[in-house]
Amino acid sequence: MRIVSLLPAATDIVAELGRLPDLVGRTHECDWPAEVATVPVVTTSEVDADRMSSREISAAVGAGHQGSSLYGLDTETLAGLAPDLVLTQDLCEVCAVSYRRVSEAVRVMDAGPRVLSLEPRTLAEVLDTVRVVGDALGVPDVAAARTAALRRRLDEVRRRVAGRARPAVLAIEWLDPVWPAGHWVPEQIELAGGVPLLAGAGEHTAAIEWRLVLDARPEVIVLLPCGFPPDRTRAELALLTERTGWRDLPAVRAGAVWVLDGPAYFNRPGPRVVRGAEVLAHVLHGAYPDVTAAEAAPVTPPRPGTPPPTGSARSTTGSSAP
Repeated sequence: MRIVSLLPAATDIVAELGRLPDLVGRTHECDWPAEVATVPVVTTSEVDADRMSSREISAAVGAGHQGSSLYGLDTETLAGLAPDLVLTQDLCEVCAVSYRRVSEAVRVMDAGPRVLSLEPRTLAEVLDTVRVVGDALGVPDVAAARTAALRRRLDEVRRRVAGRARPAVLAIEWLDPVWPAGHWVPEQIELAGGVPLLAGAGEHTAAIEWRLVLDARPEVIVLLPCGFPPDRTRAELALLTERTGWRDLPAVRAGAVWVLDGPAYFNRPGPRVVRGAEVLAHVLHGAYPDVTAAEAAPVTPPRPGTPPPTGSARSTTGSSAP
């Protein structure tokens, strides 16, 4: 079967199912695992994120994540790849090419491939997409085994943090304007032994006023901007640290502000969200000593004489503030 993935999370699922040799096309954002680098790219971005600030990117995509023209789709290359299955989504047009645009593109192909749209909003739905893709690829038994293994890892996260104090955690998926992380991220926080703030499980969030962050008084803040690797997040920390009241937040006073790898473990609804829950369990409770500084690094040390928030843990893996 010839597969084209128009969603980075779908590429992750194809890899999880052991079907990367069948992947013939991908998006420009599909960057894991490393071997996908040789797979032809069929999309482009209309936003030059490398040259734009967070505020400029936000303005370009428009309020409310309405960005139907954000991605270009190379329909000629797509047709030439002759896929049997195209994996896409219709959850967020800022995240990938929409199902509507893909459907329009394949309608004119001589032998139209099957188009499968993946739209998970919760952790359970994320895991269910592994089964859905496995069925489409004809490997339901492999999908069932991989899904069961992922669920066992989530159960282990619960076990490791059981009975611990649960700090209040704010996950931020965009820095300017401030945008709390929704969908499956609140569930990742709960699994990891925290209490999510300003967003609920499955919620499609929106930008919020800064005063809501101040009023929430988070004990832990995790920064995982959508599409930003940790280095880019650290380069834009001033967007938060220079805001009025930042230094007085409990999380900041306790040195419990962390930069996480959003694209790898939190922004994309694929199997690696399970690792995201493990990373959070380490951030909050020191529960996974194998977490590396590339996965989670504290922003600043606590102020002298300030106790850490209840239930939090400093990294024991050599992480250091940038």
